[in-house]
This record gives sequence, structure tokens and C-alpha cells, in this order.
Amino acid sequence: MACMLIDGKKIAGEIQEELAQEVAALKEKGVTPGLAVILVGEDPASQMYVQMKGRTCKKLGMHSETIILPDATTEQELLQRIDGLNADPRIHGILVQLPLPSHIREDRVIEAIHPDKDVDAFHPYNVGRMFAGSPSFLPATPAGIQQLLLRSGVETAGKRAVVVGRSNIVGKPVAALLMQKGPGGDATVTLAHSRTRDLGQVTREAEILIVAVGKANFISRDMVRPGAVIIDAGTNKVDDPGSEKGYRWVGDVDFEAVKDVCAAITPVPGGVGPMTIAMLMSNTLRAAENTLA
Repeated sequence: MACMLIDGKKIAGEIQEELAQEVAALKEKGVTPGLAVILVGEDPASQMYVQMKGRTCKKLGMHSETIILPDATTEQELLQRIDGLNADPRIHGILVQLPLPSHIREDRVIEAIHPDKDVDAFHPYNVGRMFAGSPSFLPATPAGIQQLLLRSGVETAGKRAVVVGRSNIVGKPVAALLMQKGPGGDATVTLAHSRTRDLGQVTREAEILIVAVGKANFISRDMVRPGAVIIDAGTNKVDDPGSEKGYRWVGDVDFEAVKDVCAAITPVPGGVGPMTIAMLMSNTLRAAENTLA
């Protein structure tokens, strides 16, 4: 079976080209979309993501601010920073890079961001609107997954979709998007997780299988239905003495084992990751457009 590789880097590039034109049109109206990213601490992976977001903003012609705070920053100090950004007319989107140090409550931080600037779509107001089918913003990774399916010509209507993982960031919202009415939706969705009995039996029913559990090569060949479309949202660092860096990145799906049985699959890296940043930029643009409404 010839398996199609769903190239997230290519699709994200196409989306960014579209966004760049929209940003230019908005700037002609006197509005430059602005994104502020706050990083607390020195987590290397978080630093890399923040740098990528800043570079993408610049590439698209957006205004970008990166605020790096020390690990010892108090919750109150962080909330005060967010209050300042909420009131700053140059900033249309606010993103606080997760995870945060253990002494800072994530829910307090998420709820401090004004819903109109919550481009991560983590605020309970925006989560509720999404589940109700009238979103202000869609969370970036789930929206990116939906765009991967749409732009790859994968029909979701009437299909049996299985989502493995129930996080608030990927699992729950992507299940909600797939079951909504309209393009990229109308699927029959099962949300599986660590307490699901006989997980392999459940995943073998999936015509569309989306995996976000954070465990390297968790999905094996015998867990995949022949002809399934697989979206791998996992990013796991594994030791690889044979590589120059001594490690490599792999997904939650055993790519080499399943690539001959599935109809289409996203690679890791180069699949879901680039889409997340593209959709974050899309949300920032929408937030800026909303100021003209």
C-alpha cells in the first residue's frame, strides 16, 4: 500500500503565504498585528518554540515582543505583566509559554489573559465557545490538525475518528472540532486515553487516528487499521548514539512499522509542529482584525 506523507511543513508554508498577504492588507488599514510571548524560566524546548514564534512573526510582517522572566518570578508579578499587555493596544495576542514553574498556577495565568487576546484559545470563555460551535479562536494544534486533513483532501464527514490522549491542549479540543458540523468535521469520534480498555481494539476501528499521548512509538502496527489516516501529534526525544547529536525526535506512532499499512501519515518532525505556529499566527491576525469590527 502506497502511504501518502502529509507534509505539515509544506502546508504550513502555504498558510503563512496567505497570512502574509492578509497582514499586508491589514497594515494598509493602519493595524499591525502584534503578538507578545512570555517565557518564565530557561527550559530549552520552550526557548526554541519562543524563538520560532518570533521569527515567524517577523517573516509575516507582524509586531513581536518576547518577554523572558526568571524562574523566581512570582505569580503576582506574572499576572501584572499580563495586565499590562491586556491594556497595550499594540498587542493583539498574548501567549504564555507552558509549562510554568511549579509555584505558578497555570489556570490563574490562563484566565488572566483577556479572551480577545487569548490566541492560544485556552481561556474557559474561548473553550466554551469552541465546544458550542461558535469559536472566537481555535486552539492552534487542533486547528492545525484539522487543516492538515482539509488541505490533504481527507474526508472527515461520516468517518470513524479515534483520538488517543485527553489533554486540554490537543486531545479534547481536536475531538470537539472533528465532531462539529461543517468542513473538517461531521466525524463520529471516540476519545481514548490511559484508562481505555483494550486500546488496540479501539484504535483498529479508526479510519482517522489522531495520537497525542507523549510516549515514543506508542502506537504499533497491530493497533492500526489498514488504510487509516494517521495524524501524529507527539514529539519525543530519544537517544540515538548513531546520530550526530546523540538523539533524535520521534512521534507517538511507530512510523517505520505503520507506514506500509496506513493510507496517509504525518512525519515527526515536519508534520503537526509547523502547523501549530501557523495557526497561532492566524489567530493573532484574527485578533487584530477584530479591533476594526
